[in-house]
Amino acid sequence: MMQKGNSTEGETKKLAMRPDLKAISKMMETNCVLHPKKRFGNIPGINVGHQFFSRAEMVVVGFHSHWLNGIDYMGQAYRKEYSNYTFPVAVAIVLSGMYEDDQDNADDVVYTGQGGHNLTGDKRQIRDQVLERGNLALKNCVDQNVPVRVVRGHESRSSYCGKLYTYDGLYKVVKYWAEKGLSGYTVFKFRLRRMPGQPMLTTNQVQFVYGRVPNSVSEIRGLVCEDITGGTEDIPIPATNLVDDPPVPPSGFKYVKTIQVAKNIILPSASTGCKCRGGCIDPRICSCAKLNGSDFPYVRRDGGRLIEAKDVVYECGPNCGCGPDCLNRVSQRGIRYRLEVFRAPRKGWAVRSWDFIPSGAPVCEYIGILNRAEDMENASENNYIFDIDCLQTMRGLGGRERRSRDASSETVDQMHKHDDQKFEVPEFCIDAGSVGNIARFINHSCEPNLFVQCVLSSHQDIKLARVVLFAADNIPPLQELTYDYGYELDSVFGPDGKVKRMPCYCGAADCRKRLF
Repeated sequence: MMQKGNSTEGETKKLAMRPDLKAISKMMETNCVLHPKKRFGNIPGINVGHQFFSRAEMVVVGFHSHWLNGIDYMGQAYRKEYSNYTFPVAVAIVLSGMYEDDQDNADDVVYTGQGGHNLTGDKRQIRDQVLERGNLALKNCVDQNVPVRVVRGHESRSSYCGKLYTYDGLYKVVKYWAEKGLSGYTVFKFRLRRMPGQPMLTTNQVQFVYGRVPNSVSEIRGLVCEDITGGTEDIPIPATNLVDDPPVPPSGFKYVKTIQVAKNIILPSASTGCKCRGGCIDPRICSCAKLNGSDFPYVRRDGGRLIEAKDVVYECGPNCGCGPDCLNRVSQRGIRYRLEVFRAPRKGWAVRSWDFIPSGAPVCEYIGILNRAEDMENASENNYIFDIDCLQTMRGLGGRERRSRDASSETVDQMHKHDDQKFEVPEFCIDAGSVGNIARFINHSCEPNLFVQCVLSSHQDIKLARVVLFAADNIPPLQELTYDYGYELDSVFGPDGKVKRMPCYCGAADCRKRLF
């Protein structure tokens, strides 16, 4: 159990049974600590991305001198050596999610001071904090412009203590203040900002807010808009901003929940549909199931989950005999998770869920204005255009990864139908620049937790398929939602005809370093 304050005597005795803690005690007694004296800045030999398998390892190399406390600082004993400083001064902190008021947005952190924490580990404050010891040390960092080392702890089965700690570089403590925390007690807050010129963060888990999910709007930190949908969605979507100063809400667009169609586009007529009654049960007689290879693409668990990514999913539509609760209409039921738009350093706006999202569950549809790709002006300057590229994906064109070798007969027919057409590039796209929904805020990642799925429901023209984002894995609450934008490198050109390059800040271990 990690915390910023001190442990009780009983906890100390229990933890002292750990062999790593016995080892550091012996090493400290025999002066075997690598860097016994505390120091500002980086520790020689410990680079950004270095991983510790326990807090004890940090102690024996002199990275952080406390195996339990979150804030490590120089005390009054260092006054002679550093006569120009006012002590105490902090040198390192550990972020491990033990305080309910912590906010962690990678390059920008709001860190809760030490003290007043419930030692039972439920993350709640039980008394006011005081500006002393580690809290005073961080305050003095603000006044004296002293950076601190930041290490983050994450759950890990590969570590003998159950956690893995990653060094993420030097951060400046830019601001501090006192406020009432989530539990009603005074806490000290410290805003830390990652210093430029360091290697990219190696832990993509830091795109995550530690602590518990807010129970009400009043508990949301950095709230700039209670509902960006303006009541359009059944579940409100708040927006938070702990990055900008002053904080600003998302702007420059109109929220809509259904696709808007450009005037020069005529949608295909609705398909005939199945003749099932009430709900589709038997895939052998349901004509919509036959389009999916004589099976339903979803299972009923958790309100409906997609079994696997497919070239195309054929859902029941307006002319089908089944009702709205039919299993084969899963993606048509709208947003069913509590989502939040939040400001992320370097990446702009981002999206996370307050709820657990199971693998295969639909998260949202990409909504905007349905348009012809050739009619888009200044497309290279619009970052919200989504090409409907089902055909190109089925053919594996432009570096796209083909999903199925055993496509259904209907999918094969769709491919042959367009054999004589020029489909090297998508004919249609969805423009969410000025009109769109929550999907316009979801960022790219080279290791995403969502995937794109083309869905046909009201008609069967694959060039005009709906674009729906599904969970690629079980997604824990408060983890940023991302999908792969699918750009091929050097495939985007500016108005001057030159190749455009955009760096990628997803933070994934295998990041391609460039978005396009």
